Amino acid sequence: MAYHLCSSPSSLFHNPRTPSRSLPFPSPTNFRLRSSAIHTHRLSFPPLQFQSTTSLQIHRVSLQDQVAEEAQSPKDSEIESLQSPDGNSGSLSKSYVWVNPRSPRASQLRHKSYDSRYASLVKVAEYLNSCAPIESDVSEALKGLGDNILEQDAVVVLNNMNNPENALLALNYFHKRLKPKREVILYNVTLKVCRKGKDLDRAEKLFDQLLQRGVKPDNVTFSTMISCARMCSLPDKAVEWFEKMPSFGCNPDDVTYSAMIDAYGRAGKVEMAFSLYDRARTEKWRIDPVTFSTLIKIHGQSGNFDGCLNVYEEMKAIGAKPNLVIYNTLLDAMGRARRPWQAKKIYREMISRELSPNWVTYASLLRAYGRARYSDDALNVYKVMKEKGLELNVILYNTLLAMCADVGNTDEAVDIFEEMKSSETLKPDSWTFSSMITIYSCSGKVTEAEATLNEMLEAGFEPNIFILTSLIQCYGKAKRTDDVVRIFNQLLDLGITPDERFCGCLLNVMTQTPKEELCKLANCIERADEKLGYVVRLLVEKQDSSENFKNEASELFNSIGSDVKKAYCNCLIDLCVNLDLLERACELLDLGITLQIYIGLQSRSQTQWSLYLKGLSLGAALTALHVWINDLSRVLDSAEELPPLLGINTGHGKHKYSDKGLASVFESHLKELNAPFHEAPDKAGWFLTTKVAIKSWLESRSSSELVTA
Repeated sequence: MAYHLCSSPSSLFHNPRTPSRSLPFPSPTNFRLRSSAIHTHRLSFPPLQFQSTTSLQIHRVSLQDQVAEEAQSPKDSEIESLQSPDGNSGSLSKSYVWVNPRSPRASQLRHKSYDSRYASLVKVAEYLNSCAPIESDVSEALKGLGDNILEQDAVVVLNNMNNPENALLALNYFHKRLKPKREVILYNVTLKVCRKGKDLDRAEKLFDQLLQRGVKPDNVTFSTMISCARMCSLPDKAVEWFEKMPSFGCNPDDVTYSAMIDAYGRAGKVEMAFSLYDRARTEKWRIDPVTFSTLIKIHGQSGNFDGCLNVYEEMKAIGAKPNLVIYNTLLDAMGRARRPWQAKKIYREMISRELSPNWVTYASLLRAYGRARYSDDALNVYKVMKEKGLELNVILYNTLLAMCADVGNTDEAVDIFEEMKSSETLKPDSWTFSSMITIYSCSGKVTEAEATLNEMLEAGFEPNIFILTSLIQCYGKAKRTDDVVRIFNQLLDLGITPDERFCGCLLNVMTQTPKEELCKLANCIERADEKLGYVVRLLVEKQDSSENFKNEASELFNSIGSDVKKAYCNCLIDLCVNLDLLERACELLDLGITLQIYIGLQSRSQTQWSLYLKGLSLGAALTALHVWINDLSRVLDSAEELPPLLGINTGHGKHKYSDKGLASVFESHLKELNAPFHEAPDKAGWFLTTKVAIKSWLESRSSSELVTA
């Protein structure tokens, strides 16, 4: 009685529809399981008469017949299935030989099938991956295949290799013994080995050899070269290979086009990348996550952060699932955009998709929160990283310390600095020391700032202008004027040119310096900035006319950067207040309003007139209050109606390195003036009064001035 075997010629070759990880032929274990399953459900088999119409070629084979050890030569289309256009290895077709497992000849039949030969070919490939790159050694290993080598044998061996150097030697061996029908396939699987090894140079030499032998490259050849260039992080090379395709009569498919969106983006050819992306959306190409990641990076690098989010939303709209790389790229972009709230939202969405954050995720979050000065969130991320044993690099430590310096987290900064120094692999750099010196200086901790400076010098770093600026601020807070002058001279000795921020710091120190020592600092400012020095000299020496002073001050403000104008104006007004030069202070305030250095100090409506002092120094705020009260007095004298409510907004924050804010200082000053303003219980930073109360106070104030006069 004959048993029936179901087989197919395509069983010798990969089926591109099956995953690359699937085994090409059933193992003995799989053989037994499937045989058992057939035995159990044998009644469900179709009748034997159906064998002539089934897509699988079903043959009558007797167990007495021998299965030839040499398989029939495969068709071209079947060998091509070993190539996968998307660059992944295909797998062999899932066609099996069905036999009764109880048959005494079953094991013999199985060993005589190509299943056994395929396993031996894989072992040969594994040996070639590890043997020395010597032609004799490679030839010796391949001699075991016998004299009658099939084209498919060569393809299987090469397809399972990952050593590019030995793969080329094996290819040469096969060339001497084979006359393949489709030689390009042998080259393509060898090029894939070069791609696995990220060896673009050897791949390009192999391509040249292909042309020399008169072999015409196909789409798979070029897609392999392009993907090899991408894996080697050489996007320009990928573009070069892509643009060669038409000259060889090859037309890219949508998979190749999608890959080129990534390659063009990485190569800096942004317009081409977006042009292909627009086409991809129209024609509904399949785009891989790497390409989406590149598109997000392109938008981020150009500053189009909304574009990053649009790509992300489009990706989700077409049903593509963002992976960890996509989320990390988005988090990095939102960090550079200073949008920590969006970074937090994206992170929560990532967690909801059950993706586990890695080091890059936490680093991107830490940078996003640190740059935006979300100190609590940044410190929480730092804590999680330490708990998970994730080591921070110097850049992340510096981000944390710079954030602490900006928000005044002195104690946290000290702990982070000590943690960094305890690392066996990391060492503080000049920016690390700069942040710590800034923190100590702003806190008025002179001893700690000097100790950190000495530690920095011992580490081989020279102080830069940022560090010297911080030290000047530190000595100024401590009223050590001679040390301020010493640091200024040290800056000049180092050949550093004072910049506007440095001069602004000197000016700020002057507002804290005793009157008898102001000339020392005025001399330093004159040497650093002649125009600023001249204006300061006019104030300190209380000389020159009002008109000339305003002209000189106006010329100064028009010559400096917009980022320091308010700081300069605040400090100059503070200096005037300290020197009892109220008229000069009012002139500077008026000039600041005229030049739009101060914007929106006053507002008027039918129900409320307000004075906004947030962002002003104490001296500038007091001067603005003085001017406003005088304006109210003139309104009262002109019989103009006041609104029902009047308010002063100082803001409710405090200085980052002080326990006091403008609101608390202003409250005391209003009490000294006996002004009828009271802090609003439901509006932090607001001091309010009524029309009746302010009118009564202004009238009594006017009467007192008349009596005094």
